[in-house]
Amino acid sequence: MEYNKLIAVTGLSGLFELVSSKADGGIVKSLEDKSTKFVSNRVHAFSHLESIEIFTTGENVNLIDIFLAMKASSEKLPDANNAKDVKSYFGKVYPTMDFERVYGSDMKKMIKWFDVLLKNNIEIKLSETPAEDAVNESAVDKKTAVSNKQTSAKTTAVKSAPPKKINSPRKMA
Repeated sequence: MEYNKLIAVTGLSGLFELVSSKADGGIVKSLEDKSTKFVSNRVHAFSHLESIEIFTTGENVNLIDIFLAMKASSEKLPDANNAKDVKSYFGKVYPTMDFERVYGSDMKKMIKWFDVLLKNNIEIKLSETPAEDAVNESAVDKKTAVSNKQTSAKTTAVKSAPPKKINSPRKMA
């Protein structure tokens, strides 16, 4: 199981692996009880763990940065139901977290999710490496350049077309 396939689903507790997606939802597998079910996107929203960001006192950080700090820490995971211990834990593990904008329920969720990741032996890493990003950005730049050339050619063609006569609407007396 890979980190980039993991999602959180609104209205459902825990983490899920996205097995397959359909136009009206997705088939997900729970990491806790290993059950598989269809989840409609009309009722629920999906959030890939890779796309979740956390508020800090500086720039926002990806959730993976928090998980890596938790993994590197020698602090014991607190009981997720004890709000004071959870806040104290994150104060030690990630002191730049913005505790005014990150709710206690979000911190509880991070503790539970991290525990699930550890129990399932999931390697915490992003799917793309910086070298791949540079290659992808280069490809995007080339596509943008081609697109800009096509757009300017269309604009030139539109400018050279003769103006059309527009009939004005009749005035009512």
